[in-house]
This record gives sequence, structure tokens and C-alpha cells, in this order.
Amino acid sequence: MSMARQAEPAAVTPPPAPGPKESDGRTVRRPLALRLLARPEVGVFLGAVAVLVFFLFTAPPVRDGSSMANILYQSSTIGIMALPVALLMIGGEFDLSAGVAVITSALTASMLSYQLTMNVWVGVVVALVVSLAVGMFNGWMLVKTGLPSFLVTLGTFLILQGVNLAVTKLVTGNVATDDISDMDGFAQAKAIFASSFEVGGVQVKITVVWWLVFAALATWVLLRTKYGNWIFAVGGNKDSARAVGVPVTFTKISLFMLVGFGAWFIGMHNLFSFNTVQSGEGVGQELIYIAAAVIGGCLLTGGYGSAIGPVFGAFMFGMVQQGIVYAGWNPDWFKAFLGVMLLGAVLINLWVQRTATRR
Repeated sequence: MSMARQAEPAAVTPPPAPGPKESDGRTVRRPLALRLLARPEVGVFLGAVAVLVFFLFTAPPVRDGSSMANILYQSSTIGIMALPVALLMIGGEFDLSAGVAVITSALTASMLSYQLTMNVWVGVVVALVVSLAVGMFNGWMLVKTGLPSFLVTLGTFLILQGVNLAVTKLVTGNVATDDISDMDGFAQAKAIFASSFEVGGVQVKITVVWWLVFAALATWVLLRTKYGNWIFAVGGNKDSARAVGVPVTFTKISLFMLVGFGAWFIGMHNLFSFNTVQSGEGVGQELIYIAAAVIGGCLLTGGYGSAIGPVFGAFMFGMVQQGIVYAGWNPDWFKAFLGVMLLGAVLINLWVQRTATRR
């Protein structure tokens, strides 16, 4: 008799009903509000809106179109320089010579054109070369010596300040350059760097357009190009960046040269707006540019920030600077507002940094 038996099928246990997934605390998704506030440009955008609303109520002239055009103009002259300064800060450095470098560029173009009786475009091109050379020198000294950018650019600041005054007095016999408004090429250069156009009956400076164009270009570079990744990498940790193949030396030097380009552009705007340049100007402007970048969300430690944030930071500066005047207040209060905004921005950025790195 056969002892074989047909095996009975094993009982199949149904799968457990789906339920809420357990979390170990590391994958908890933060609320949308916190994720938005962790963006470097969101906080300064809300601050810019608050400042605008404040002065719309306290300074009625701000509501006029021409007043707003003037505010945008003041903001643009700060914002154009704040953009490369912000990129440099994201890359982990800052430049104390940016303010006087603007005047160096304008003095170079003015004196070269006038004293040698050349077309002003010759002076413009030479000034660009000089500005880029100053930026290259700062970057080269930084990477070759390993000194902090504070010391390197402080030295450049003092050198340029002295050269601006001494050379101008030596060449012109005065502290200001000669009027170049009747020289060849002046009208064409003015159209590019310092012209105005009408929008709805309001005169708008061309620098406002350049400001927005440069901001869009800087944003694209940061978010869509390999060079943008290099900037964040060297600002976060240059040794780690070098270990994975990032050209740290090239990135640092090129960022300082971008600041030089910005100084050249604003220098040309100043020259062709006023036809002459005071050699002692520019001192203290570097702090305005750095503050606009910090208020815009750039960390002093590098590796974090955006190009849009400094746009709103520069707008806040222009809004406060002109809003105080339109409100009829003592303009000396601008420095007090500047200090409050800077201190507040540093505290907010500290909170953002901790929020962004918290798991």
C-alpha cells in the first residue's frame, strides 16, 4: 500500500492592512512655512515689502511715480555692486576695496581720456583692464599667501585710496578730474552707462535695467551652471571642493575679478553722470555693498545665499535712504536704520542657517 500522501497547501497569511508609516525622526518633513523661510531671499523679500508699506504710509511723496523711479535708481547703484559682492561672499570671501575701486576706475577713464586727448572709449577700456587687474591681484594674493580676505583687501583699500588722491592731484593739480562732457565718444558712452528713458511719463535711469539684467544673469549662473556649483562648493569647504576636482584657485580669483567688473561699471556710471570725479569718494561704500548682500541672505561664513536676495537688500537701502528724505526726517537717521537692518539680518541669517542644517 502506498504511503505517499498529497501535501496540503500551506495556509496563506493575508498581508497586514496598510497603516501609517513609522518614522525614526530623521525623515520628518518640515512645514512649508519653515522651508520657505529657510530660503535666503524670502526673509529679505518680506522685509522689503514691510519697509515699502511703512514709507508709503509715513512718506506720501513715495507714492509718486517719479519718487519711486528715484528710489529704484538709488537702489540700482547699490545693487549692481552688491551682486558680485554677494557671489564673492557665497564663495567664502569679501572685498573691502570695492568702494574705492569704483573711484579708481572712474579716475582712470577720465584722466586718461582728458590728459591724452583721446576718445573716451579708450579710457573706458583701459579702466576695465585696471579694474579687472585689481580684482585679479586681490584673488591672487589671497590664494598664494593664504591670508584672510579681510587683510588682503584692506591693504588694497588703503593703496587705492592713497593712489586715487595722490595721482589725481599730481595729474590735474586738483582733487577732482576735469569735465569730459565735450570729448569724442562721450554721448555714446553716456547712453550706455548713464542715460534715462521715459515710462508712463516718468524718467527711469538705465542703471535700473542693467541691475535687473545682471541679477537675472547672476541667478542663472548660480542655479544652472557648473561655475555656480563651484562657487557654493568653495564657499562651503574649499579643501573638500578641491578634493572633488573643483578649480578653487580659478574660482576665487574670478570672483574677485567679477567685483572688479562691477566696480568698473558703476565707476563709468558715475563718470558719465556727473562728467567729473572726486578722488576722495568711495570710502565706506564697500560696507554698504557688503551689508546689502548680508541683508539679502548671504552668510559671512560662505556657502549660502542667492543673487535675488541682494536685489531686495539693495532695494531696502534705496527705500530707506530716500524714504527718510521724503518723510522730512533728519537724513542722519539713515545710518541708524542701516545698523538696525544689518544687525537684524545677521540674527535672521543665523536662525536660517540653523534651520537649514537641522534634521
